[in-house]
Amino acid sequence: MLSNKLYIFDLDGTLLNTIGDLAEACDHVMRSHCHPTHTYEEYCSFVGNGIRRLVEQALPMDCRQTEYLEQCKQEFVAYYSTHIDHKTHPYAGIVELLEELQLSKAKIAVASNKFHEGTVKLISKFFPHIHFTDVYGNMEGMPLKPDPELIEKIISKAGVAHTEVTMIGDSSVDIQTAHNAHIRSIGVSWGFRSRTELEQACPTHIVDNMDQLRKLLMTV
Repeated sequence: MLSNKLYIFDLDGTLLNTIGDLAEACDHVMRSHCHPTHTYEEYCSFVGNGIRRLVEQALPMDCRQTEYLEQCKQEFVAYYSTHIDHKTHPYAGIVELLEELQLSKAKIAVASNKFHEGTVKLISKFFPHIHFTDVYGNMEGMPLKPDPELIEKIISKAGVAHTEVTMIGDSSVDIQTAHNAHIRSIGVSWGFRSRTELEQACPTHIVDNMDQLRKLLMTV
């Protein structure tokens, strides 16, 4: 195992495949305002920087005024909150990996740019037997990743050194967050962003499947 005591996981595209429900909620808002909907590939490029940014990118360029954007964001949250787990599912092998980490006495946390209530709801549903030391989504007054403030909060509460922490995520946002927090990082290429994006972000490691991640985390 890496000489770590704390593993901080991103949520969307890392632990859970959430793109189906995110896309459906955003398309619902777009259709309700007679705007074009988007493809799977487009939504994969839109996610990762919070709900506001997702809705902003989905809207036509000439419809991104602050007040209108906020209205569409609230409509998205209302729809998504009641349909959040219809198509979402854990990536194959992730539950077993978290169980192994838990048995090894490692501390496990989640840091997501998804709104906090949605993050907690999904973690509670799909990982009910995993004891996370912290589960955080985006909250009022807390900056989004790649700002390291949330990571620093998790590390401080866990009471571990920065040299004992690894961030695991599927996008350059996660890798840059780790750089900003001065911790190690692992990029997973099965998520919503390309392997090229991960390579350009320069993580400590890149893995292409769950077996590679398991070996990296669990091999002595």
